[in-house]
Order: sequence, then C-alpha cells, then structure tokens
Amino acid sequence: MYRTVVDNTPQVQVTGGKHTASYALDGSQMNPLEAFYATLAGCAAVYAKKACKSLGVPAAGIEIDCKPVAGAGGPLTLGRFQTTVHFPAHFTAEQKTAVLDSIAHCAVKKIVADGPGIDFRVTEA
Repeated sequence: MYRTVVDNTPQVQVTGGKHTASYALDGSQMNPLEAFYATLAGCAAVYAKKACKSLGVPAAGIEIDCKPVAGAGGPLTLGRFQTTVHFPAHFTAEQKTAVLDSIAHCAVKKIVADGPGIDFRVTEA
C-alpha cells in the first residue's frame, strides 16, 4: 500500500512500506512523471545487473541512457521510450545480447506495455 497526505507545500511525500519517495511541483525535485521515467531507467539497471550476475561478469561500467519521446497526444503522453546501453570493452557480443534481452523484459516496462488492461479506480473513503 502507498500513502500520501496532501498539504499546502509544493512537496509530495509518498510512503510505501518502509520507504518514502519525495516529489515536488516547483522543480526542486522530480515530479511524479519524471520519477516514472526514472523508474523505467532504474528497472533497466536492475535487469542489467541481474543478467551480469547470472553471466558471472561484472556490471560495473555499463551506462544506460533513457529518453522518453512524447506521443501524438503531446508532452504528457508517452509514444516511445528509448533505452540505449553502452558496454565496457570487455563485454562479448553474446554477453551484450544477454544483457539487452534482460533489460527488454523489465517488469516495469511490461506493466506499461500491458497497461490498457489495467483497471484504475479512484474512490472516496
């Protein structure tokens, strides 16, 4: 369960279990949409690390660049999310393929891709 209490400041704190995420509406921190894009990038890194661990190769030095591209509906829509991975020189072609395949199966990306089937509900307590 995730919870936030709304106040009159530009900050938003969301707690989930034992962790807190902070956002802002004034540019002092990421806003929730920017944090969503950061979550996709973070998921790519998690899956890259998992792949490297299973391959027995160090993940250090992998760089992942992610760029959201607006959809036809304008800047608040997502038409494409480009993930570009830069590998250190010691990675073989097979290792690169395995890491790229792992990143492509990121759980957050799967949820987004399957999103039209999600039933979002907003109710009053």
